[in-house]
Amino acid sequence: MNAPDERAARLRAVIAELSAVLPAHALLWQREDTVPYECDGLTAYRQQPLAVALPENDAQVAAVLQACHRLQVPVVARGAGTGLSGGALPHALGVTLSLAKFNQILSIDPLAQTAVAQCGVRNLAISEAAAPHGLYYAPDPSSQIACTIGGNVAENSGGVHCLKYGLTLHNVLRVKGFLADGTPVEFGSEALDVPGLDLLSVMIGSEGMLAVVTEVTVRLIPKPRLARCIMA
Repeated sequence: MNAPDERAARLRAVIAELSAVLPAHALLWQREDTVPYECDGLTAYRQQPLAVALPENDAQVAAVLQACHRLQVPVVARGAGTGLSGGALPHALGVTLSLAKFNQILSIDPLAQTAVAQCGVRNLAISEAAAPHGLYYAPDPSSQIACTIGGNVAENSGGVHCLKYGLTLHNVLRVKGFLADGTPVEFGSEALDVPGLDLLSVMIGSEGMLAVVTEVTVRLIPKPRLARCIMA
């Protein structure tokens, strides 16, 4: 079977499986619909995915991963697509799993100084939501107005504030998500320490190779009382 025939056959199988677990508007495979997903911020490299899945809840994410696992179809998770490392570059015979619809901040605890957000929440949106409590989320990559917390976890993003407050790794307490076969997993805890191996540190920065993250608990810090320019 030549490459075009293999792609067509795989596309038919993928659409048949995913159509059973996703609503029609959450599955894209026509060329004009998948072009926007052909690259991330590293535009020098482009590849159209076989299809794009846009799940709206955890159950749909698990179902997509289970279906692709059965078909042995690669899956590439995608956040806002602002990364410059090619982490969201599609696979030619794979499915791009867009998590853009996971955009809700689930809770903010001013006393514990934590926030729980879905993976598609923008980095800056967490600080905006925490601002009324005098708190903010420290890691501030240059794309913080658009990049998502899930993408930050995948890339272990930093920013200017990382010189004092550390990278994403040092400001995330817990993540929830799914393995490649759709098995739900959770790494880390809101407690000060967790028994066993520190798998959260392995997860953060793994670029989606180990699991698809859908929920993140972050540490918030008090906003500085004073800011002054020392040298201009």
